[in-house]
Amino acid sequence: MTRFLTPSKVGLLCLIELYTDAEVLSSSTIPILSFILNQLLPSTQPAPQHNPNLSNQDLPFVLDLKSFENLLSAHQSASGVPGRNLWDRFLTKLWDIDSLDALHVFFARRTNLLAKTREDAKKDAEMGIPPASSDMIILSRTSPFGSFVRKSKVEFERLKFNDAQLLWTAFLRWRYETRTYWARRNGMLDRWAGDKALNDGEGEWGAEATEMLELVAYGCLNIEDDESGRVSTDDVEKLLEFQVERMQKLGNRIPVEVKGKFKDILKASFMIPSLSHYLNFLDAWRAGDYTTSFDNLHRYFDYTMQNRDRLFYQYALMNLAVLQADFGCFDEAVAAMLETVSTARENKDMHCLNFALNWLYHFGKAHPKVIREAESTNMIGVEREGLAYLRIKAKESGMWTLWSSTLLSEAKLGMSNGESVATTFENILKSSYLIVDKNMKPMMGPQTALVSHLWARLGVMHLATQYSEVYLSTYARYGLFDDTLRHTCRTAHLWTDKGRYDEAMEKLESLDENSLRSWKSNQLWLKYRGFLRLKRDLHHNNLDGADQLLSQLLQHTGADADPDLHFEINILHIDYLIRRTDFNAALAKIEKLAGAAKEDGEDINLRVRLLTMKALLQDQCGRPQKGFSVAVRAASIAWRARLIPGLWAAMGAIANILTSLSEFHASSQILTSIIPRALEYENCALNAQLYSFLVDAYMGIAGQAKRGSLKRRECLTKCLEFIDRSFNEYSVLEDIKGQCEMMAKKATIMKVLGDKLQADDCASAYLDLKRDAALAMA
Repeated sequence: MTRFLTPSKVGLLCLIELYTDAEVLSSSTIPILSFILNQLLPSTQPAPQHNPNLSNQDLPFVLDLKSFENLLSAHQSASGVPGRNLWDRFLTKLWDIDSLDALHVFFARRTNLLAKTREDAKKDAEMGIPPASSDMIILSRTSPFGSFVRKSKVEFERLKFNDAQLLWTAFLRWRYETRTYWARRNGMLDRWAGDKALNDGEGEWGAEATEMLELVAYGCLNIEDDESGRVSTDDVEKLLEFQVERMQKLGNRIPVEVKGKFKDILKASFMIPSLSHYLNFLDAWRAGDYTTSFDNLHRYFDYTMQNRDRLFYQYALMNLAVLQADFGCFDEAVAAMLETVSTARENKDMHCLNFALNWLYHFGKAHPKVIREAESTNMIGVEREGLAYLRIKAKESGMWTLWSSTLLSEAKLGMSNGESVATTFENILKSSYLIVDKNMKPMMGPQTALVSHLWARLGVMHLATQYSEVYLSTYARYGLFDDTLRHTCRTAHLWTDKGRYDEAMEKLESLDENSLRSWKSNQLWLKYRGFLRLKRDLHHNNLDGADQLLSQLLQHTGADADPDLHFEINILHIDYLIRRTDFNAALAKIEKLAGAAKEDGEDINLRVRLLTMKALLQDQCGRPQKGFSVAVRAASIAWRARLIPGLWAAMGAIANILTSLSEFHASSQILTSIIPRALEYENCALNAQLYSFLVDAYMGIAGQAKRGSLKRRECLTKCLEFIDRSFNEYSVLEDIKGQCEMMAKKATIMKVLGDKLQADDCASAYLDLKRDAALAMA
């Protein structure tokens, strides 16, 4: 394997020479130049394909002649020869290289394509060498084409004879597939056409000896699977850089088929690039192999850093800290990241320093106890001051991604603390402007996620869902797979609130299988699938199945768990305990979660939900008045923080308490005013609960009316209407317990109205629901 030159690069040099010889028409210039630049500058975005034959075809990693043919056969040559296109002119240049000596001459003449320096032009004038033709295009030495030509010439001059012979042999094999076409276009070729030494020596040595010499020198040229010499070390390094960039950008592992081919390429290299160790580190990290990833990380930085060279030492520490955090070694991760901060300050690496401080901030939000024990808050100060510092430093150093991330963090902090919604929107809009202005498409994932959460807190669930779906349909291909996974899980979660369980599960199943090979992503995906199944089992009253799922999910609610999913699983655990009528355990669980949320400074929305659940639990225990102060506190906090769904749930709990105090009119007024707004939230469980409370309120009003009066009948009729609405909401959720409760209430009302037939039908429906639930559990 040569260091730089390959047969495909020789083909690119011939193509560049066609361009400099003015053989390319102006109408063909853009696709030809785009093709060349796509190979010389692989880090840029692929140029649009103007050739219809290439519109749906990706170029291979190792260019073959078919790629050149597809490009050039559609363009005519400027020479004007009838029936000849650029493909014919290109083959002429390839077949003119008919010996190893001709290959040396070919590279020696590459300097003719470049602009002469002042000294070279002066020497040429003294020697009587005429200047280049005015029709010829001269390449600047600093242009991409000029740099490639100069580097190719220098690299060829550095080749040892054995490597030059290997390049020549590989070139013959690479060119061999065009022999039939070349013979048809130029008449019958000699047997050893393309090799002047063998062709001239046939008359002196004879055909048999020449054939023996060909086999000894080149082997069998028509062996298709022999690709020795077609890949250079430079190509391998570029492939490694591409794979590392894709893994870091998308968060995926290398596909299995690509990994196998890549190993075959590395086997042909006598020198393994050090970046391959970093690629192995990333792949093992994504796979969840802690030992292998740790070893490869050390191996990479051992190979890339010399002794006593600490210029890049902070990046080794930073990678180590992120690795330790992903595998649950939080104390070691914080220690490594603090060392990163110290080293980055010592080396005055502001980019690394700002990233490390930003990581410490987000890690502290996710694991406040670990940070508190490590006393690392002194590194960044108070939260808001730390974010302000990061924002200013990111702006000064031009770290646009960090600047945008800091603005989103400030917006999220304001949401968590229940501060002004206008300030939150202001920070989000600033971040959005920065993302659009700097074209940072990968940042659209966190941006749309935060906007979706904000609209959900404001009770506009339609917009919250739309933002996630817009990201998945438009921006997912530009961002990390982690963002795609979280938006997909969030969409599935919102669909379960509407009873769309099958669609939610299909949404999760539609994710890319290769992307889910990543250990961390796969774990989150499995937890969300379990979460959806748990929610459905609880609604089906399948408590035994829910118990099994809970026993598995609660094992993964430690310090390394996803905070949002961790809280939702605990909420379902409380629901499970209530359905088991284990009210003491449910209350203890609520108190424990509330204490942890207050200690760790959790999102205020979580506190409101816990307070509301505590007030409703008192009603389940038969003591609704005891939860009055808790419900009022939840409503007050929700109103100040503009947590609209939490406000409706808390007001529903207050209305239910007023019903227990025989304040039926006040309760019905509260519920009648909030239910239309609550319906916008599109949460079937909340809607069903509020309708059920309204039924109780109107039943109380009917009980205060005179027997047989019109008012009493009107109230009972309204009760039946709201029971049907609540039953429909529970039916969408497939909540057996709620449906049974509504049927029991309806049967009672029918008895009061004197309709025994309808009451018996409702009782039969109640028993059928119970029986279906029992069969489902069996």
